[in-house]
Amino acid sequence: MAAYPLSAARSNLPVPTTTASRDGDMSLVNLAARQRMLSQRMVLQTVLATRGSGLHLKAARSSLALFSDSHARLVDTPRHLDAAMGERIRTTYHGATGVGPTIEAFMEQVDRTLELAERQSPRVEEALARLVEITDGALEALNTATTAFDQIGKAKSETLMKELAGIVASIQTVAREAKVVSFNAQVMAARAGQHGREFAVVANVLSGITNEIDGLSLQAVSLAGRNR
Repeated sequence: MAAYPLSAARSNLPVPTTTASRDGDMSLVNLAARQRMLSQRMVLQTVLATRGSGLHLKAARSSLALFSDSHARLVDTPRHLDAAMGERIRTTYHGATGVGPTIEAFMEQVDRTLELAERQSPRVEEALARLVEITDGALEALNTATTAFDQIGKAKSETLMKELAGIVASIQTVAREAKVVSFNAQVMAARAGQHGREFAVVANVLSGITNEIDGLSLQAVSLAGRNR
């Protein structure tokens, strides 16, 4: 079976540019979750298409094109992940119990049923019955894929929070050192009397900057905690 058996060209309904752009801004887990919704929509639209609704036939083709395009993007994600995360997604789709073949078989069956509906073939009812029969398995496969992307998203978030915590800790260390420098400068300026007045102004400015850094660091720590 081909890795991506369906395409926008095959469905005769290209995915609109606005949809592609919107997908680009969608997180992987949300994209995977949307596939479940699309699969149910496609089944309903296909059922209505087999009853002679040209409007729903066109809508089913559009949904299938979007579903196929999103599937291709999800399957391709290991190229954009680190080795461990990429392997997890590859296993999810192409491992011994991978969900890829199940999802692709579902897409092919939708496509076949719609083709028979277009031709008003007497075999359309048989194709529709087969589609309904495999729908539960397809939903289960899509749920498995969504769970995998959810786990990937959580792992990436945790890694990001750890990196942020490390950066904040470094900033706080620099701020503490700057405070010591500022304090020593103020002491020296005071000893210098009139001659140290300008130096004291600089020291006070440095002290204010370190206080601002402290405030920003606390905000960053609070933000990191809320996003855990």
